[in-house]
Amino acid sequence: MGNSTATPDLDVALEKHRTELTGYCYRMLGSSFEAEDAVQDTLVRAWRSYGTFEGRSSLRSWLYRIATNVCLDMLTAGNKRARPMDLTDSTPLAQAALSPRPDSTWLEPMPDARVLPAVTDPAEAAVAKESIRLAFMAALQQLPPKQRAVLILREVLAWKASEVADLLGTTVASVNSALQRARATLAERGDAGAEGAVSDPLDEEQQKLLERYVKAFEGYDMTALTALLHEDAIMTMPPFDLWLRGTADITGFMTTIGASCAGSRLLPVQANGLPGFAHYKPDPEKGGFSPWAVQVLEISDGRITGFHCFLDTQRWFPLFGLPLHLEAESDEVEQGG
Repeated sequence: MGNSTATPDLDVALEKHRTELTGYCYRMLGSSFEAEDAVQDTLVRAWRSYGTFEGRSSLRSWLYRIATNVCLDMLTAGNKRARPMDLTDSTPLAQAALSPRPDSTWLEPMPDARVLPAVTDPAEAAVAKESIRLAFMAALQQLPPKQRAVLILREVLAWKASEVADLLGTTVASVNSALQRARATLAERGDAGAEGAVSDPLDEEQQKLLERYVKAFEGYDMTALTALLHEDAIMTMPPFDLWLRGTADITGFMTTIGASCAGSRLLPVQANGLPGFAHYKPDPEKGGFSPWAVQVLEISDGRITGFHCFLDTQRWFPLFGLPLHLEAESDEVEQGG
C-alpha cells in the first residue's frame, strides 16, 4: 500500500461513506455479509489507488464507481438471492418438511443501523428505509446487475441520469432505457411495495399491534396470535425452503413442529426498515434462553402480513449486536449493539 498520497485524513474521509456504501452494496447483493466484504474491498481499493484519483468527480461518486465495479464482479456468478416464496409454492402443513438450502440461496436480513446513514430530510430517510424492505430487496434481486445498479442510483439515491452514465461508462440514453426496463419488471412483480403500510416511525396503532404480538407470542396464545395475523399471512424460515400461508397452517406449525418455542422471549430489533424481534427460546440444558431467530414482520392494514424468521443465529445475532444467551431471572435485558 506504499501510496504517498494516502493519509490518516483519507481514512477518515473514506470511513464517513461506509454506512451508505454498505446500504448500496446490500441492495446490489442481497447479502449482509457480502455487502460488508464489498465495502471493505471498495475502501481498500480506494486507499491503494488514491494517487490516480484526480478529483475530477467527488470522492463520494468515485467510491460509488469502485463499489459498483466490486458488486458487478461479485454478481457475475449469476446468483440471485431470494425469499422462500420466490422459489417454491407454499406447503400445506400436513406435508411440511424442513429441508435447508445453502446460505447463498437466501436474501439476508440487515440491521437498519448498518445501512441507513443519518439524514435530516424525512423524505430521503423514508426512501432509504423502504428500499431495504424485504419485498423490495427481493424484487431488486430479479433485475440484471446493471439494471439493478441503475435503479438504485436513480430511484433510491436520486442521482442524475448523466451522473449514472458517467459512473457506468455508458450513455444517458442507455441509462434511461435500463431504468425503464427495471421499473417495468418491478411493476410486474407488484409486491415490491408490499410492506408500504409500515409508517416511520410506527404509528400508535402499529405500536399497539406489536405489543399485542409480543404478548401473544411470548404467551404462545394461538387464539390471540390468529387475531393479529392477516388471513393470508406468510411465514418463512430461511435456511429452510418451507413457507406457510394462512393463520391455520402458521399456528398449526407453531404448536407441532415449532412447539419448543412456547415460553420464548422477544427483544425488539430494527431490521430492513421494518419492525423485528430477536427470538430466544427456553434452553432446557443451560437454563435461561438461547437464540432461535431474528424475526422481521411486515404489517398492512393493522394486521401482520409477513412473519419472516431467519434461523441462522450464529450469523445473525452477532451482526445485530445481540447476546448469545439470556439469563432466566432478569426480565429487563440490556440489548447490545
